[in-house]
Amino acid sequence: MNKISYFDIKKKLESLSINFDSSLEDEVFFKSINSISNSTENDLSFFSNIKYLDLLKKCKAKACIINKMYAKYLPKNCISILVDDPYLVFAHLTELFEIDKKLSNGFISKLSQVDNDSNISANVQIDPYSFIASNTSIGKNVIIGSNSKIGPNVIIEDNSIINDNVTIINAIIKKNCEIKSGARIGHSGFGFEEKSKKKITHIGNVIIDKNSTIGSNTTIDRAVFETTYIGEFSQIDNLVQIAHNVVIGKHAIIAAQVGIAGSTIIGNYVKIGGQAGISGHLKIGNNVTIAAKSGVTKSILNDKIVAGFPAKDINLWKRDMIKIGKKL
Repeated sequence: MNKISYFDIKKKLESLSINFDSSLEDEVFFKSINSISNSTENDLSFFSNIKYLDLLKKCKAKACIINKMYAKYLPKNCISILVDDPYLVFAHLTELFEIDKKLSNGFISKLSQVDNDSNISANVQIDPYSFIASNTSIGKNVIIGSNSKIGPNVIIEDNSIINDNVTIINAIIKKNCEIKSGARIGHSGFGFEEKSKKKITHIGNVIIDKNSTIGSNTTIDRAVFETTYIGEFSQIDNLVQIAHNVVIGKHAIIAAQVGIAGSTIIGNYVKIGGQAGISGHLKIGNNVTIAAKSGVTKSILNDKIVAGFPAKDINLWKRDMIKIGKKL
């Protein structure tokens, strides 16, 4: 990791308008950022979960990002950096310590193939054996890994990263997104007339809004008409299936192996646990949490937490589990 001074940390937090307070001198440096259990005398650590309070009392770090209400538990060797939301600050500061941050080298490999009917902006990196098809536009500072196929009918905006073995067609990837290895975006979805099994041709596209991440081997199908949409600042884990015409709002968190059937509309700030399944043509409200392995068969109102199959209010589900446990 990079050697980071407290002055560097101050500049980062000030740029984000995050309030903080500490008695550290600007020249104090940290070799790395680490957990409270593994940190050493030259590390920066953080505390955000009360179940680790006993470990906090033994923390060996030089300083700790912490809320004021828990600072009294720090040992004398560890100086506090007081913030309101330590985990958020930790997330931001990991960028400072990152040593393998991906930046475009501006080199287009001779072993790649770029169609003449494509538009490549400045400082784009295209690694060996990737193919850029016709009617494709790639913005500044974009990285495209090896063995990827981009296009046709694709726009990738500035500063996005497309990793190895990715296929993207019929899609718009907005600024500062990352598409991890093996993802498949913009292909035709699962649609046919039931009696004859006649396949339905999909002619829509996919839009992934800015600052979003799509996990490895995740599939996002193009819409039948219009757009399959992923909102900004969304985090989609590995092995997720998002069907045609699904709309997902901003700041979504979707864990691995989730399946979302076609034409379901999902609100903002939704969390979906691993291996959950969501039926098609439903409406999931804002701030909804869906527990892992839930089966959602009905629409869900705003601010609900659901679990089980069929998914229900989590308090009802817990009561059912207690009843079953007593019977057993």
